[in-house]
Amino acid sequence: MATRDAIPAALRLAIDPDAVAPIYRQIYERVRAAILAGHLPPGARLPSWAGLAGEIGVARGTVKAAYDWLAGEGYIVSRGQA
Repeated sequence: MATRDAIPAALRLAIDPDAVAPIYRQIYERVRAAILAGHLPPGARLPSWAGLAGEIGVARGTVKAAYDWLAGEGYIVSRGQA
């Protein structure tokens, strides 16, 4: 990755604001799918909340909700700022 908040291709999300699923769930499902498919290997760094939120045009809290859900289910581990 070129910068700390560079967005991996597996996370270039196409958010559908008209979808039945809320945006945080769409983010959760896309990240989870990328992990399960091996596109995000163990130890891979995810973009910051602000980085991903800016990339896909949503509020930081929306990304935080998705990341919190992923962490709660054991898909990711939050280690704070590097």
